[in-house]
Amino acid sequence: MESIFFAVSALILAPLAGGLLAGIDRRITARMQARLGPPVLQAFYDVGKLFGKERLLVNRWQIVCCWVYFVAAALSVALFFARADLLIIFFVQAAGAMFLVMGALSTQSPYSQVGAQRELIQILTYEPLLILVFVGMYLAVGSFNVGDIMAYDTPLLQKLPLMFIVLGYALTIKLRKSPFDFSTSHHAHQELVKGVMTEYSGPVLAVIEMAHWYETVLILAVCALFWTTSWIWMIVLLVATYLVEIIIDNTMARMTWRWMLKYVWSIGLVLTFINFIWLHVR
Repeated sequence: MESIFFAVSALILAPLAGGLLAGIDRRITARMQARLGPPVLQAFYDVGKLFGKERLLVNRWQIVCCWVYFVAAALSVALFFARADLLIIFFVQAAGAMFLVMGALSTQSPYSQVGAQRELIQILTYEPLLILVFVGMYLAVGSFNVGDIMAYDTPLLQKLPLMFIVLGYALTIKLRKSPFDFSTSHHAHQELVKGVMTEYSGPVLAVIEMAHWYETVLILAVCALFWTTSWIWMIVLLVATYLVEIIIDNTMARMTWRWMLKYVWSIGLVLTFINFIWLHVR
């Protein structure tokens, strides 16, 4: 019953937290660029406005893909807070991400097609990193179960410091931050208009935005697993991590997908290899 309570609570509170984070992100970004910026609740206003618009789509398959993406994102968050297995959570969110790409590929728009292809490359880049992070947690704790990891008596950050950096790469890509924001972006410098989301509009686009809020909460929740022995230090870790993401987003230019694939995989695999050896030696 406790797991069900946490899962239902997460389904309700996660989009609220995700939307609030999106609003804070945009406000801090604006201040860094010497602008006043929108209200903190602007993300909720935008989604509400989208729900009030007419639904215009190229085909019905887009609707199916949109809702599968949303349900997978929400279900992955619910499973996490129900303290399920990390591998199950991983495969659920991965399936949802693939349906978002399939919806974009079902249209004839060149912007949507190129955005979908770039999104596939991003998935190919960060998914192996997430698996390696989960493997690192298993080697440290002896279990993939979220509950067992949370009950571990030592902060994982002490044993897996380099794996936290690897997770940071996945977080940057998943949050669509520079230099990895080339499949879709909220910023005006995006040359693909809205990339993978070009052909989504109205209520369907609002659902996708809410799914992204769920994904943001999920990745940050995985970051929180690196310090579960103290709520204060967990919050400090999450705040510092998100602030670093915002700083990176505002200080780095977008790179090419080739650079991303080569750089993230090479650095990520090297850091993983070193941390695994250090963990084995200890």
